[in-house]
Amino acid sequence: MVDLITNSDYKNWLFDLKLKIKQSQIKAALAINSELILMYWELGKQIAEKQLNTKWGSGFIEQLSNDLKSEFPQMSGFSVSNIYETMKFYKYFSQNESVFHQFGGQLPTIGSDNTKDLNFHQVGGNLVGHKYIRNFCVKIPWRHIVLILQKCNTTDAVHFYIEKTIENNWSRSILEYQIETNLQKRQGKAISNFKYTLPEMESDLAQQLLKDPYNFEFLSLSTEAKEKDLEQKLIQHITQFLLELGKGFAYLGKQFSLKVGRKDYRIDLLFYHIQLKSYIVIELKMKEFEPEFIGKLNFYISAINELVKTENDNPTIGILLCKNKDNFEVEFALKDINNPIGVSEFKYAAHPENVKKALPTLEEFENELKKIHNE
Repeated sequence: MVDLITNSDYKNWLFDLKLKIKQSQIKAALAINSELILMYWELGKQIAEKQLNTKWGSGFIEQLSNDLKSEFPQMSGFSVSNIYETMKFYKYFSQNESVFHQFGGQLPTIGSDNTKDLNFHQVGGNLVGHKYIRNFCVKIPWRHIVLILQKCNTTDAVHFYIEKTIENNWSRSILEYQIETNLQKRQGKAISNFKYTLPEMESDLAQQLLKDPYNFEFLSLSTEAKEKDLEQKLIQHITQFLLELGKGFAYLGKQFSLKVGRKDYRIDLLFYHIQLKSYIVIELKMKEFEPEFIGKLNFYISAINELVKTENDNPTIGILLCKNKDNFEVEFALKDINNPIGVSEFKYAAHPENVKKALPTLEEFENELKKIHNE
């Protein structure tokens, strides 16, 4: 009898079979989610139309919720609050853009006076909304959609976070973090010379990768912290740091050593970006922007291009992160620089050194807990 556990043909066949099953599971999950989103759209549509055309009173939603939960006890999603969310979902996406401009780009609140005169069952609006639902909304979970509609007040923001969720496969907690840190307003806002130093497609992608400011509020640093302290904390929180940097960044190292001539130089942080196929040099400055920072970063970029980059890599990009900056000064400093460089600010939670020292360490805190327990 053949020992299947060690048989290579069997193991290879089993690996392929497992892969196909997993792919089928993913497709099934996506299909289920798609049908669920479309069901909520239809539910919201039916309720909105009944509210317009009948006088069933204020208890209509509560009664409907009880009846649906009784008929479908194994299904969640028929609570009163979720039924209101399906109405909001339908009413939002069944409106065309011109309706929102009547309210200054703000989402009408369900039940507010702004929604009473809207013709939600216009054919044109339904077609536009339903197409967007089928092309985008069905690709993310229902609770993500609910969160976006609850947190975002403009049509641009709603579309931005739906499409970014699809692109980056964000969990709900990460999506909430991105909304709360206002990613839409920060992304692509850094000052750079990419337009003049990179090909058009690479320039656009690189610009969209940058944020201004970067949010490092997951760090806790004293007001007297130096660059090395910031660097160390970022690496200690590398997962959150990579999340803030965005999709495609691969961490290569800190204090990356380069020998140029007879001298050794060290780059604060070195990354590689998968989509851009470029090395990314990041320099950290715990002070206001100064023009000479650009010269040093430009030198590091040239060194990476000469000593590390291969013919398969695109030009190296530099990112300078500083506590604050004068935008006009940055633009002036970048004028005659031929290497691609972007400059952004960063924000973090700063604590005075005397307060930090007054706080107990984790070890001291645990010892105090033991004393209390022993008493």
